[in-house]
Amino acid sequence: QVQLVESGGGLVQAGDSLRLSCAASGSSFNMDDYTFGWFRQAPGGGREGVSSISASGRSTYYGESGKGRFTISRDDAKNRVYLQMVDLKPEDTERYFCAAVYSSVRGLSRHEYDHWGQGTQVTVSS
Repeated sequence: QVQLVESGGGLVQAGDSLRLSCAASGSSFNMDDYTFGWFRQAPGGGREGVSSISASGRSTYYGESGKGRFTISRDDAKNRVYLQMVDLKPEDTERYFCAAVYSSVRGLSRHEYDHWGQGTQVTVSS
């Protein structure tokens, strides 16, 4: 039983930075048992994988949208997962979702995750 809540989105200008946060909680929840991922989705579009981090924190993966400008991290003591985004561009204007699965490692496919937050909107103006 896992609940995920994203925060940190907002309206920014191109070139700005944002740090998204995912707060995890739940009864009998042990954060270090879970792999986490960040996904994003535009209206009418598919949900694509941005980045993931293994339960141990020792392995990270980045999709095409997450390479170069985004960095995933986790702080298990605070039950938090972060996505640091720099040099934001208009094409980053999407809703960003946090996802989790009980596993030591997972990739960037939506079907690999079974817990999802409601998302946080990121809008980048030109």
